[in-house]
Amino acid sequence: MKNRLKVVLYAGMYKKNQDGATKSLYKLTDSLLNRNIEVKLLASSATPQKRDGLIITKVIGVPFFFYHDYKFSFPLPNSKKDLDKYKPDIIHIAAPDLLGIFLARYARKNNIPLFMSYHTNFPSYLKYYKIKFLLKFGWWYFHWFYNHADIVFVPTQIVQNELSDKGIKNTKIWSRGVNTNQFNPSKRSNKIRSEWGADGKKVILYSGRFVWYKSLRSFIEIYNLFNEKYPKNVIFVLLGSGPIEDELKKKMPEAIFPGYLSGNDLSVIYASSDILCFPSTTETFGMVILESLSSGVPVVVSDIGGCQEIVINSGAGLVAKAGDADDFYNCCKKIITDKNLWESLRNNALNYSKNRNWENINNVVISEYYKTINGNG
Repeated sequence: MKNRLKVVLYAGMYKKNQDGATKSLYKLTDSLLNRNIEVKLLASSATPQKRDGLIITKVIGVPFFFYHDYKFSFPLPNSKKDLDKYKPDIIHIAAPDLLGIFLARYARKNNIPLFMSYHTNFPSYLKYYKIKFLLKFGWWYFHWFYNHADIVFVPTQIVQNELSDKGIKNTKIWSRGVNTNQFNPSKRSNKIRSEWGADGKKVILYSGRFVWYKSLRSFIEIYNLFNEKYPKNVIFVLLGSGPIEDELKKKMPEAIFPGYLSGNDLSVIYASSDILCFPSTTETFGMVILESLSSGVPVVVSDIGGCQEIVINSGAGLVAKAGDADDFYNCCKKIITDKNLWESLRNNALNYSKNRNWENINNVVISEYYKTINGNG
């Protein structure tokens, strides 16, 4: 084995803070570089950066016809030559597209250990785009694609069970971490709360993309239920951006829309809230849940998708029935009106998140790299 491990990481898209998948790949790259592992990162779009040991190679990306937030890429005539020249020890694929297929075949042909990570539940999006008839084909493709890997990293036991049910083998849980220096209760701002008009009120937060597949129709119903049954006692804050933002503002005229934020501005919004309500059913993990818990903010999530696993393991929130606005309303109201319950959930949240160190989390991936290379995988 060479003195310095060389990894080709195909990230798909690599824009900083774009979504949970990108955040995880950023943190994995950090951990690899910290271990003196060289990374050749392939991405259709990437935040410019220069770091020792990191090579970013831009590939051509075309937006999905039904999901324009993401792009699929394909190999170019010089792709093989580029890989031959680089001589990777590991290939890690995070996007199951044509370039992913090419990389998987290249790894197998050249006897290079092949890892994949499953970040996005694309099949769950099909019904939102009225192409549910493609579901059977989608799972067939995923079965064929992911079973090429030595290991497929998944974020939760729920996802692991789902992939196992579909015949996808060799999965291993690679969870997610959180930066407790960035997300913590000390960021709470009474000034921001006053600007929101939240003095003497409770703040219910949503954080994420403004797209319908995040179950935001249910969120609108929850908003309306609070206005009807518990008026003037809560403020709704929707943090993020997306294509349906104008429609959300029309349907939720009294809600606060701070925009898309990052860094300390993002941390302040989390910590200045009282509860995170996140009804999405399409998450494989839910980074926003972990960020909320680290900020000392309890959560209410759906009983479909990966978010519920965080809540169950942490004891830091409640799980509501997917698509049931009344159940979400009751869960949210229960937390914000019961001070003892809120404080108990908050303490559980802080205790859980303080152990979610990224370096320890990412050691799962790195140790598997070395085990496979050394013939112990």
